Amino acid sequence: MNDMKGRTVFIAGASRGIGAAIACGMAAAGANVAIAAKSDEPHPKLPGTIHSVAAECEQLGARALPVRMDLRDVEGIRAAVDQAAQRFGGIDVLIANASVQTFTTTADTTEKQWDMLFDINVKGTFFTGQACLPHLAKSANPQILVIASAMNADPRWYAERLPRTMSKYGMSMLVTGWAEEFKPQGISVNALWPRHAIATDAILFRKPEMYETCRKPEIMADAARWIVTRPRGQVTGRFFFDDEALAEAGLTAPQIDAYWKTPGKKSGLSSFIDFDQRPFA
Repeated sequence: MNDMKGRTVFIAGASRGIGAAIACGMAAAGANVAIAAKSDEPHPKLPGTIHSVAAECEQLGARALPVRMDLRDVEGIRAAVDQAAQRFGGIDVLIANASVQTFTTTADTTEKQWDMLFDINVKGTFFTGQACLPHLAKSANPQILVIASAMNADPRWYAERLPRTMSKYGMSMLVTGWAEEFKPQGISVNALWPRHAIATDAILFRKPEMYETCRKPEIMADAARWIVTRPRGQVTGRFFFDDEALAEAGLTAPQIDAYWKTPGKKSGLSSFIDFDQRPFA
């Protein structure tokens, strides 16, 4: 687990859920971790702040920096990235985990919801990557990992929740574009997406009946760690499912099954996935 030793990971959206699990996984593997998110004070219904996650990472023996960052504020993004780079002497890995969700149709979507989706998911992710770029260019093994799915042409995903799909696929387009654009600099850019729902506090709060049917957040953390430890330039432009990455890492189907929250209870597929994409289901 020391394959991240000495490397610095900047994680956008790390105050809870998948981002927090990735932060702790990187910390356990020896990385310096910058916990960047808007949540610097406790939420009345959802646990987790940048400070609580940083404390968990430090308990795992890592150096951690909680830094408040609002993805709608480009200057704030640049300041947060610079703060992390100054604290740790650079940035080796960007995990672009932060995004927001609405499940509205065309008729139901407000201008405020539209702006939030595109300001955070697309614009915020883009400018976080831009801010990290000069630091990544100096790294011995620079990596960007975006929590986004491959683009699916099935019209159902557009019809059911068009604004959300457009914004999330904007993040997917960043992966494809950056992977090609940054090849000359040796920066690997990949995406990671859960094949099945992940047991986060948000799921527990909004759909408690679904919580026990999910996979543990550690499946995303372990998959992320394997992806960003590939040798420089070896893997880029890939859209991984969590279990697919772990299978390539050498885990067997029974080992992947161990990530289910409750054995025998399995949720359906995650968003943007077709039923023919079901290995390890």
